[in-house]
This record gives sequence, C-alpha cells and structure tokens, in this order.
Amino acid sequence: MPSSKSSNTPKKPNSKASNKQSDSKLRRFRGVVMPYAGHSSIRAVKRAGHEPSIHGTKLWKSSCLIIDYLKKNPPKRRKRVLDAGCGWGITGIWCAKHWDSKVISMDADAAVFPYLDAVAELNGVSTKSWVQRFEKVRKKDLEKVDILFGGDICFWDELVKPVGKMIDRAIDAGVGTIVIGDPERPTFHEMAERTIAKHGGEVLDWRLSGAVKATGALLVIHND
Repeated sequence: MPSSKSSNTPKKPNSKASNKQSDSKLRRFRGVVMPYAGHSSIRAVKRAGHEPSIHGTKLWKSSCLIIDYLKKNPPKRRKRVLDAGCGWGITGIWCAKHWDSKVISMDADAAVFPYLDAVAELNGVSTKSWVQRFEKVRKKDLEKVDILFGGDICFWDELVKPVGKMIDRAIDAGVGTIVIGDPERPTFHEMAERTIAKHGGEVLDWRLSGAVKATGALLVIHND
C-alpha cells in the first residue's frame, strides 16, 4: 500500500546533532561556558547588527587568568564586583555564577553588552551593564565595590594613565582586591610599575594549560 506521506515532506531537525554542533562551539573553563564566535547565540547578536569598536570582538584569555587566580585565592569580600573594560564579561559572569556576586560590567563600548548578555544567559546569570570610560569612574562609584578587575585593558599607551588613575581611586574608596590581567604588554608593565610604587602590590606570572592555554601577568593589590 503506498504511503500517504509525500516524498517532499521536510525532515525534522536532529536535536542531538544540533546540540552536538552547538557544544562544539563552546569551551568550558572553571565551571563556566564560553562561546566561540561561531556559536548560534553569538551569530544571532552579530546578525542583529551589533559591532564592537574597541576590541570587544571575542573572549580574551587574560580574563581566564583572572578567573583562575580568583578561584585559587578567593577574597574574603566578594559581594560586589566591578568588571572594568568587561568586553564579553566572562570574569564577572564567573563571579555571579560561583559566588553569587552582584556584578557591574563596565565598558566604554555599548555594543559589547548584547554579547555579554548572550554569554551570561548561557551561564544562567545576569550582570548590570554600565557604559563608562576608565577616566570617568569616580571614587564614589567605587565605595561599595569589594573587587575590581580587568583583563586586557591596558593595550594602548593612552590607557596607562586612565587605568592607573582608576586604581588610585579604587584604593582611596576602599576596594578590597584589585586584579588586572594582561599578556604582558609593555603598557601593562608601565602601568603596573607606577601603581606598585604608589600602593604596593605585586605582578605575578600566570600560566594556564588544558582547555584554555594562556600565559600572562597579573597585577594584584590587596587593600583590606
């Protein structure tokens, strides 16, 4: 008896295959998931026309260096966190997911936040977005912050002074822990040397292997 189904009937999508393909576009690191640019959620943001203009085009590995440091050296105070120059925001997302921190994700480029929101949704958390430049962050903005961190935020000569001044104000405001990560650009080391001369602290060499491979340095200041 001939089948009543047309040979042109479209096939149902294979959900297992779709999930497998989606999973191949994700990295897992220290309990968070990080999408590659080819992940469906990121492609959807791109199709919507969001185009970051200040290097907020991917997840930068210095963020992973900071996550690894914080996981191994959890500060006592970690309720309120500022992710300065957040980009796609994975460090703040990690704090929200693992410490239930209230996270302010700050970046000068508003176009990064749809990407951050997509990454946060994949991880089941949310953060508060703040469009701001380093030099515009005031002492009173930092008075209730427990941890300030930033990954890959001192990549131009013009950023050495603004990042350093932001750290000055964070120290004055009583921020407990400050961590700045970088793949060891000369601009980072210039900023770090000036900061340590004023406030103390140290630069740590940091290395990751495994799912995420990265090397770099962390400027760490304990202000508690």
